[in-house]
Amino acid sequence: MSGSLARPLLMSAATSPMTLDANDLDTILRDALPVARAAAKVLADRWRGTPEVRSKSRSDLVTDADLASESLIREQLTARFPSHAIVGEEGGGEGGALAWFVDPLDGTTNFAHGHPFFCVSMALVHEGEPVVGIVIAPALSLEWSATRGGGVTRNGARCQVSQTTLLDDALLSTGFPSWRASRGDNNYRAFLALDAATHGVRRCGASAIEIAMVADGSYDAFWDLGLKPWDVGASTLFVREAGGLVTDFDGSPVALDAGRILASNGRLHARLSRALAGDVSLPPIDGVEHRAGPHLRRPGEVG
Repeated sequence: MSGSLARPLLMSAATSPMTLDANDLDTILRDALPVARAAAKVLADRWRGTPEVRSKSRSDLVTDADLASESLIREQLTARFPSHAIVGEEGGGEGGALAWFVDPLDGTTNFAHGHPFFCVSMALVHEGEPVVGIVIAPALSLEWSATRGGGVTRNGARCQVSQTTLLDDALLSTGFPSWRASRGDNNYRAFLALDAATHGVRRCGASAIEIAMVADGSYDAFWDLGLKPWDVGASTLFVREAGGLVTDFDGSPVALDAGRILASNGRLHARLSRALAGDVSLPPIDGVEHRAGPHLRRPGEVG
């Protein structure tokens, strides 16, 4: 990632002492929402136009909309919060004890193709912990926001994670890293195995939206690798505030800049963690036994 971090961006429940109280966070959220909405309007106004596109790699694009959105966000956040650092996907920046991590256009490839799954994502990180988060998906007319300890809302309604307890009944989401064509740690095996074991695994190409959809109960879990702090900062806060769990694949506390994220409703978390570790009870990807049932649960195991 661009810029430097003052310390690992841990997302464990007891990472750092909080000196920002609930009123502080509510005020910051109220003042930051117009910035995110203005950036989302920049994207909406340019969507399905003729974007100027250049490639960082075959599967990693940047458009003029990314740059315009980030420029607006930087200008307006600096005006509102002059003491806060800003780290953006396109412009980089120096992290610090209090910094905004900004993805001005998550889902750039979708946007460039006219697909509606794209968003603005902004997270305020304090001493390594996301404390304020906003994700706005203008083409979907969806807005999520949260403060640490204050809960999370989608379009103003309070969110909770799903109640699903069995993988057989779960709808999952995932993504694939930009290096998927050249390296073996590309998530394909886990995707095929878990797709065979559940109601399905969706891949929509905008991790900030997909993790937010775990928080609002649309998905039961999401996992991915190769992610950056601006991809996950806001929406992982949402999952926690909605009663879910966010860890590394092995269940350990996760750093925002670690790249690997497992976010779930909590009830499925241990089972998914074992699956991502290569649990041999998963159905074979090249065999004929495709349903979960007895292949996924040991005797007496709930989920």
